[in-house]
Amino acid sequence: MALNARLDHRKPLVFDTHELGRRPGALQRLTRTVDAPRDFGIQGVIEVPEGAPVELELRLESVMEGVLVTGTARASAEGECVRCLEPLGLELEADFQEMFSYPDADDRGRVIADPDKNAVDAEDDEDRLFLEDGLFDLEPLLRDAVVLALPMQPVCQDDCPGLCSECGARLADDPDHHHDAVDIRWAALQGLADSLEPGDKDEKSGAEAGVDEKQEK
Repeated sequence: MALNARLDHRKPLVFDTHELGRRPGALQRLTRTVDAPRDFGIQGVIEVPEGAPVELELRLESVMEGVLVTGTARASAEGECVRCLEPLGLELEADFQEMFSYPDADDRGRVIADPDKNAVDAEDDEDRLFLEDGLFDLEPLLRDAVVLALPMQPVCQDDCPGLCSECGARLADDPDHHHDAVDIRWAALQGLADSLEPGDKDEKSGAEAGVDEKQEK
């Protein structure tokens, strides 16, 4: 797996593992509050607004093959109800765990004499994340964890009745909201009657009366 472009330790979601010293069993706990990056969530549905605070609690543990990162992210997400389209907010808590491997070790922690050679199976390599000069970028892992923790179809409340299918009124605001059912056959006849001019109605009535007289004879 090709390594990413050189990481910048000054970025808020890039972490340094040098204090662990590649000593298996060494442990480091970190807390950090960072600004949410852009498009942090399910775009167009619900997401953490760009720049909103994201609280991180991390546990970095040195193991043979790399650093095991376990953490929790907390933030406030915003979106809209999929039923009534009203704005909503929810408190998000996302847990995650990932191994960041040393680039010169295989998946069993054994040192690879020449990391540039294909000593590790390419297919396995594609699924691994690597440390770069002792640094790792948490953003891709954090982004995936947040997306998984967010509801795909957020609602303002579990029993939200949504909108009226006829007029679009929000049903939660008016529980008794309804429309009188109209028989479409009578509606069509009424529409025809309304479209006739007064003279047409009189002529039609006279013609109908003449037909009735003939039928009586």
